[in-house]
Amino acid sequence: MRIVILGAGQVGASVAQSLVSESNDITVVDSNRDRLDYLQVRFDLRTVAGNAIHPSVLADAGLADADMLIAVTQSDQTNLVACKLAHSVFNVPTRIARLRSQEFLDNPTLLCQENFAVSYALCPEQVITDYLLKLVEFPEALQVLSFANERVALVAVRAYAGGLMVGKPIKEMREHLGQDVDARISAIFRRDHALPPTGDTIIEDGDEVFILAAEEHIRRVMIEMRRMMNPVRRVIIAGGGNIGLRVARKLEGQCMVKVIESDPARTQTIANHLGNGLVLLGDATDEDLLHQEAIDETDLFLALTNDDEDNIMSASLAKTMGCQRVVALINRRAYADLVLGGPIDIAISPALVSIGDLLTHVRHGFVVKVHSLRRGAAEAIELVVHGDQKCSQVVGRKVGELPVIPGATLVAIVRDIDRSIDIAYAGMAKIKKKGRVVIAHKDEVIKADDHVIVFCLNKKVVKRVEKLFEVNLGFF
Repeated sequence: MRIVILGAGQVGASVAQSLVSESNDITVVDSNRDRLDYLQVRFDLRTVAGNAIHPSVLADAGLADADMLIAVTQSDQTNLVACKLAHSVFNVPTRIARLRSQEFLDNPTLLCQENFAVSYALCPEQVITDYLLKLVEFPEALQVLSFANERVALVAVRAYAGGLMVGKPIKEMREHLGQDVDARISAIFRRDHALPPTGDTIIEDGDEVFILAAEEHIRRVMIEMRRMMNPVRRVIIAGGGNIGLRVARKLEGQCMVKVIESDPARTQTIANHLGNGLVLLGDATDEDLLHQEAIDETDLFLALTNDDEDNIMSASLAKTMGCQRVVALINRRAYADLVLGGPIDIAISPALVSIGDLLTHVRHGFVVKVHSLRRGAAEAIELVVHGDQKCSQVVGRKVGELPVIPGATLVAIVRDIDRSIDIAYAGMAKIKKKGRVVIAHKDEVIKADDHVIVFCLNKKVVKRVEKLFEVNLGFF
């Protein structure tokens, strides 16, 4: 696929790196020649220096022959104008724009073909906000991801001594959970190396375990791996930028929220948007300030400024001073790798978190969800099964009969996703959920219209997985 990317910042660079690795023809446009030189040295792509909304620059980038435009500059206006030009002048089929302003996102009429002609609007700040809120809901988790309209959850946890399954083989988990709960351990990473799980694999203290189950069962399954933590009630957020403010507004109704911001003008803006949250003017790396705000009694510290060094320092200091759990946004991958194993519980790369939504629109049409895992090294993807037994390699076949793709595991199926299913669990009143979750045991037969979730230990196998689920041309 021929793709033109506008913007060589953190998001643009991460998108370019991911798409180049999938053998796409990539051209990156930016006015900063140093950024372009850096990308060109590292990756097999083409660069064009210039203003991203000048038709001549877009023409030089080969937009007339492109299959897709991805506009991820820092400016909403630039991204919108570029999409309009791509549609009306260059006839580009798919146009993706990064947008920060909620006004554009809340008004789809502005984005339709007659106006700015945006095929898909990407808001990394909102994606990261949703990601962080899941970590608040599941404070024991390293990562929480959803599939099939939030019908299935994939959770990464650190196994600790005291977990019911730690020190025992995976095949015993079914006995622990009982007949009414089913789950699948999709992958295990031990000392940063992938370990394909089998029934005889013994879970060890310190393993990073990816568990998949129906959304209503996931908390019960997590107990098997580690001791559960108290619900998050006290939160301190360092940085009141777009992400910090979004998170604070979402949490202030359920937690005691404090926001530390160093810019006086921004502090006033935050205070105007918050109801119950407390806004503090100060430096989050100030030990006296953290002590004064009872950091040792805080459940969660979120370092969300635009400065990686400040985030690393403030989160490390908060953990050292007694905060139960700390999370830091870190843009530079080298920094994120350095803090692993240190005081910071979770280091989040904003670009990698948000790239999954974008990849969903780059992949084949039957791929409906992509989540990037393990700092971009692995992926979990959701695909819709199409066709029949004559034109599909998977329809009508048992999971255990499918061709083996080393590094890829079909872990779950969501069936009848358009139908409501009555769910009752652990004494709860019956509730309605869309679709029936089936853990993909080897005798399960795949049917047309199933949504299947595949865990890929290595991104290199994704293309082979997509090819397996393709249908022959005769189907159309």
